[in-house]
Amino acid sequence: MITYNTDGVKMPSIRKRNTTTWIRQVAATYGKKVGEVGYMFVNDERILEVNREYLGHDYYTDIITFDYNEGDVINGDLVISLDTIRTNAELLDKEYDEELHRVIIHGILHLCGLNDKGPGEREIMEEAENRALAMR
Repeated sequence: MITYNTDGVKMPSIRKRNTTTWIRQVAATYGKKVGEVGYMFVNDERILEVNREYLGHDYYTDIITFDYNEGDVINGDLVISLDTIRTNAELLDKEYDEELHRVIIHGILHLCGLNDKGPGEREIMEEAENRALAMR
């Protein structure tokens, strides 16, 4: 089950049923099934608190992914800052909706086993995001 919640922000205008179907389709391309995945949409202040408390990082980010996977079933909590998404969309000259969906699927790709911190991994992640966005 995929849930969508907010903390301190208005729920973004996403089509939850379509988004859930899309997430399941993307996960399936990696041989994964979706178990319990929870999205929490927050503001910059809240994501900074989460980043400090759980990861010891003192900076803003667009998404934090907590991975509770069990075998081929993805489970996790994904905390997304709508403020950072809006800022990034403006900086990258992208539509807000496109950047929001890129970040929504970015967390799922992490749960599917992709990383973006090591050498060459960012390019692999971006290609995977683009393929996933094309499936929408």
